Amino acid sequence: MSDFWLYVKLGLEHVLDLGGYDHILFLVALCAAYNFSAWRKLLILVTLFTVGHTLSLLLAHYNIVSVSGAYVEFLIPITILVTAVYNIINARRSRPSDLSVMLFIVTLFFGLIHGFGFARYYGMIKADDSVAPLLEFALGVEIAQIIIVMITLLITFIVQRMLRFSSRDWLLIISSIVIGMTIPMLVDTWPF
Repeated sequence: MSDFWLYVKLGLEHVLDLGGYDHILFLVALCAAYNFSAWRKLLILVTLFTVGHTLSLLLAHYNIVSVSGAYVEFLIPITILVTAVYNIINARRSRPSDLSVMLFIVTLFFGLIHGFGFARYYGMIKADDSVAPLLEFALGVEIAQIIIVMITLLITFIVQRMLRFSSRDWLLIISSIVIGMTIPMLVDTWPF
């Protein structure tokens, strides 16, 4: 049972680590366009991200797929940037588009990229070839992501209801902040 909590805790720490805030930035950008009434859609998106993240760890750990760490570290901020830019483009439309299926597929793909970024470290801490620790780690990731989503939704509620920001203005502000925080990550991880 202690190994179970060890891997769940590692999953929690992986997402909630403020030193590696790329995961948090992606989740904030992903949630910025939603409020509490869209909790089901957000839960599906977050779970798809976890599935992609877990699948890439699985593929990398069993040496089915090998991806250059330098390129993955560069692609991670690209996923954040694409998500935030999508928000801005969508906010500027008079009628925002809802490409749910495409958004689900892209979120799953972005989860794959983020998982490959953690695969090398995960390979160093995993003791054996069983799948159980990977699933326990994924549970920790999922719980941490739900925490980030809930905090983001709560802040969105406060800003929109109590401070009277429009949904559009809030989406533009939060997405712009995310872009501003992502650009240095892009510069730092430039592989070329």
